[in-house]
Amino acid sequence: MTARDISKTYVLRTLFRGLSLVIEPGERIGVIGPNGAGKSTLMKILAGLESPDEGSIVTEPGLRAVYVPQDDQFPIGTTPRQIVTEAAAKAVTVHDEHEAETLAGIQLGKAGFDESNLDADAHSLSGGWRKRLTIARALASGGGDPELIMLDEPTNHLDLQGIRWLETIVQRSAATGSGSSAIFVTHDRAFLESVSTRILEISDAYPGGMLSVRGNYTEFLRRKQEYLDSIAKEEQILSNQVRKDLEWLSRGPQGRQTKAKGRIDASHERMRDLEEIRARNVAAGRKGAGLDFNASGRKTKKLLVTKGLSKSFGDNHLFRDLDLTLSPGTCVGLLGPNGSGKTTLIRVLTGKLEADEGMIKLSDPVPEMVLFSQYREMFDPETPLREALSPGAEQVSFRGKTVHITAWAKRFLFKEEQLDQPVKSLSGGELARIHIASIMLQPADVLVLDEPTNDLDIPTLEILEEALEEFPGALILVTHDRAMLDRLATTYVALDGRGASGVYASLSQALNATVIEKPKTEKAAASHGLKPTTKRGGLTYHEKREYATIEDNIAEAEGALEQAREHLSDPAVSGDHSKMTEACMKLDEAQKKVDTLYARWEELEAKA
Repeated sequence: MTARDISKTYVLRTLFRGLSLVIEPGERIGVIGPNGAGKSTLMKILAGLESPDEGSIVTEPGLRAVYVPQDDQFPIGTTPRQIVTEAAAKAVTVHDEHEAETLAGIQLGKAGFDESNLDADAHSLSGGWRKRLTIARALASGGGDPELIMLDEPTNHLDLQGIRWLETIVQRSAATGSGSSAIFVTHDRAFLESVSTRILEISDAYPGGMLSVRGNYTEFLRRKQEYLDSIAKEEQILSNQVRKDLEWLSRGPQGRQTKAKGRIDASHERMRDLEEIRARNVAAGRKGAGLDFNASGRKTKKLLVTKGLSKSFGDNHLFRDLDLTLSPGTCVGLLGPNGSGKTTLIRVLTGKLEADEGMIKLSDPVPEMVLFSQYREMFDPETPLREALSPGAEQVSFRGKTVHITAWAKRFLFKEEQLDQPVKSLSGGELARIHIASIMLQPADVLVLDEPTNDLDIPTLEILEEALEEFPGALILVTHDRAMLDRLATTYVALDGRGASGVYASLSQALNATVIEKPKTEKAAASHGLKPTTKRGGLTYHEKREYATIEDNIAEAEGALEQAREHLSDPAVSGDHSKMTEACMKLDEAQKKVDTLYARWEELEAKA
């Protein structure tokens, strides 16, 4: 697919102008950029859902391309089986109803659906399962093996297990066919690092409105810094030349007699170049929103303590016997599959829901707990930005000072001319910044952030991390952003979806947790506070033997995983529903074994 000199403007806002892009066979392209830069609009143009104001999109004849939108929308009253079967029936490679049902079953099985939710109302599914359904629907519409996959914020609402599954989908997209490729908008830095073969950043900081770097996210950051250093140096050199030009041009009429017209023209051209480079440097220097959470200043050592906390809904046990201590300066990374009870646990800890068993002891006076929910407050689409940021007032009170609405808006990267525009004109990331602005106005002892990273651009994510790192109170963090967890979490609470729960010192341990036993002694129970336990370095005798063979075990497990994938693609298996279901289960088991071995390898490497 080739995009040539495309431009797009909404009202008075130009998103991009003269942007060109070629998607080559086998590429996995990550698209990043500031909120409002036009990333989602670009994806819709590539998918043929919107037209550019100028320029053209050229594709190979018969290209099987599929698009996964940012929002998951399904017809009322439909089930996953119906939704994906209908999409499969439209695939050019499908010729009858039975073939469509078989293809739908394969895609739903790979996405993790089973008899318990295949015929559920799609609107009753959690955000993570809705995202899996949207991806399965798109893949089915492309015959199960599309040549180009286009995804807009695909990791939003997926749990960490779901993101791992998505990574296999995107990585496999470049391996199953000669012309398969993927292009995706995401702010998930770990996803960019592990999946991308090329990264594009859309920004006014670059000529043509875009910087393209082949490689992963680490390579992109290196090359971007080289570019920024070069244009900063170029501005300095041009600035010195223009200063000399101005001195030369400012001489009296007598001196101008010797001035060649060519030199005058060259001076004016350098001035124009300097103006352009300065504009780029200003754009490159724009940082994320100015985030600074408002702590209450409390010095209490223990803000919240739980003992034996349990919660179930009918026969669905979410967590049992959870012991937890929240103290200032700690950050709990709360992990678990979608539906495992993370949001329920947050509601119990914040007093919105009663536990079935156990106790919660709060400090005196009761700590101020501020919640940033993934189910963000919805604004009327016609609400002006001014009203959303500061309802009924022209100023806000922050840290005891009065801040005018214009200055408050600029802190969150909004321009003054946007204040009277309706919120329907804002991007998802801009809406997210409004919600962060509202919780910054509330003094807190405990900040509870449930998926705060959804829709935020990378500069704002980094500023958010800095602000949370400096927050003196306690944090409870639910996020799929592994980079943020690695930076902030001091410990991890893992819910396994079957009622077990536990506390871990590392992300890899928490991700691979299955059944977690309750500590048997007071000493062991102490590790359920929120400071990670320290272990004596070095490998034991048995660990040394394990370490010596683990690479061979990984190679063997990856071989078994590849066999399981080949077995699933066998027409004799895919045409038989029972065989296909069994093959999907074996593929899942093989993938889990590989993941577990890699996590164990990381632990042994670190200990060694």
